[in-house]
Amino acid sequence: MDHLPTFTDVLLARQTIAPYLRPTPLYPYPSLSDEVGAEVWVKHENHQPTGAFKVRGGVNFMAHLAPEKRQLGVITASTGNHGQSVAFAARLFGVRAVVAMPNGANPVKVEAIRNLGAEIRFVGRDFDDCRAYVEEASEREGMRYLSSGDEPLLIAGVATHTLEIVETLPEVDVVVVPVGGGSGAAGACLAAKTLNPRIQVIGVQSEAAPAAYQSWKEGRRVEAPMRTFAEGLATRASFDMPQAILRRDLDDFILVSDDEIRAAMRLAIEKTRNLVEGAGAAPLAAARKIRDRLQGKRVALILSGGNVTLAGLRELLI
Repeated sequence: MDHLPTFTDVLLARQTIAPYLRPTPLYPYPSLSDEVGAEVWVKHENHQPTGAFKVRGGVNFMAHLAPEKRQLGVITASTGNHGQSVAFAARLFGVRAVVAMPNGANPVKVEAIRNLGAEIRFVGRDFDDCRAYVEEASEREGMRYLSSGDEPLLIAGVATHTLEIVETLPEVDVVVVPVGGGSGAAGACLAAKTLNPRIQVIGVQSEAAPAAYQSWKEGRRVEAPMRTFAEGLATRASFDMPQAILRRDLDDFILVSDDEIRAAMRLAIEKTRNLVEGAGAAPLAAARKIRDRLQGKRVALILSGGNVTLAGLRELLI
C-alpha cells in the first residue's frame, strides 16, 4: 500500500482539478429538513460532467501520470462511475484507457464510458470479478493498474467535495457519505477532520453489500455477499487504503436496506428535482434512519451520483 493521502494532498488536488471541474452546488432543502428533523443540505455531485463524484479523483490521477505511463495506458475495474471518471480524465490528458465492467452493467454508464473513448471489456458477474481480471491483465499487457480504492491521488481528489462543503458551510455538524469501496468516505474524513475535528463523518452502505462496513467493524479485510441493486455500493471486498483512513477517522457507519434506499431515491427525486442513483440516495436513507441522533444539527448529504437508467427509474416509480 502506498502512503496514505494527507490534507496537503487534498489542497494540491483542488489546484490540480480546478481548470477542469467547477465546484458543485451545496443547497439547503427545507422539505428534506422536515423529513429528517435536522437542517439538511445536499452536495450535488450529480452535477459533475460525468454525473458522479469520482471524476474528481480521475482528473487528479491522470494529471499526475508520468508521460511514459501515459503512453502505456491505464486499466481499471468499475461498475460505472469510476470508469466514467477514468475515461473522462484519460480523454483530457490523451491516455489510453481500458475499463473492465461486469456483464449486465448499468447501460447508461456503459454508453457514457464508451462515448468518452475508453475501451470496455465485460468480465464476470460483479465488480470483484473485474478487479481480479484487471490485476492480471495489467501485468500481462504492461498497462498501469488503477485501483478504484487503493490510490492516494484518487482519494485526495474526491476529498475536495468535502473541502467545498466545509468552506461553503463552516458550521456543518455532520457529513453523511455513501460507501462502496470507500474512497469518497475516506476523502470526507481527510477534509472534514482536518478542518474541524468536531464534524462527524458518517458512512452508509447497503446491508445487501456490507463488506466495507464489516471490515471497518472488525478491523480487518472482510469479504461479504453482494446482492444490492445500487451498483455504486456493490463490492464484495473492502480496500485497504480507505479502510485505514476510515478506522482512524470515521465516526460511525450505518447499514440501510435496499428498500430504504429506494424510498430515499423517490423522496430525493421529488424534493430536489434531481435524478438520484441508489448510492447517491443512501445518505438520505441513513439520515432518515438515525433522525433521532441528528435533531437540530446541520447535516450535509453527499449525493454522489445521478446515473440511473430509464428502466430503473420506471421500476422505482411504479
